[in-house]
Amino acid sequence: MRPMMDLFPSGLIPRTANTSFCMQLEDGYFIQDVKVVARSLLGKILCTRNKDGGITRSVILETEAYDGEDDLACHASKGKTPRTEVMYRKGGVCYVYLCYGIHWMLNVVTGEEGYPAAVLIRGVSNFSGPGRLTKGLGLNGSLNGKILCPQSSIWIEDSHDRAGQVLSGPRIGVDYAGPIWRKKPYRFWFSKAKVMK
Repeated sequence: MRPMMDLFPSGLIPRTANTSFCMQLEDGYFIQDVKVVARSLLGKILCTRNKDGGITRSVILETEAYDGEDDLACHASKGKTPRTEVMYRKGGVCYVYLCYGIHWMLNVVTGEEGYPAAVLIRGVSNFSGPGRLTKGLGLNGSLNGKILCPQSSIWIEDSHDRAGQVLSGPRIGVDYAGPIWRKKPYRFWFSKAKVMK
């Protein structure tokens, strides 16, 4: 049997498709250092289910890590607030916030409960840019705090495929964090961003 990616390469999967052999990431996967998760999420499959039951599978191609209260680019640098409370939860839940009052940003919380860290999903095979990603997949703030699992209509599946060499560099749009944190190589992407089939 061919893997799910070959059968349905980053496209809409009919509701009747047999998805019983999908390889959902284990809960423990997200209880790791945020930089490890951000890098290793490349090539994994972001799965979303729409209101009609159709499933879209998208290869994750670009991520950014935000690492705790000391990271001045991280929302949690101001401490625990109603907005950032989700980041302090056990890894494996969604942190979704509105940027500039326009774009929803999809993040995955990582690490142990009490340590605020999250991975921003910046790009997938279907959409480049975090705002385009959420708009294209129909994601919004209703997912904030949801556990990554099929019951929440958003989850991540494993994949051993790679789209190219993993590169790293400074995060985008974090000049406010100052020169040290602005230059941290916490953004990860493939050298050849392509749809894997």
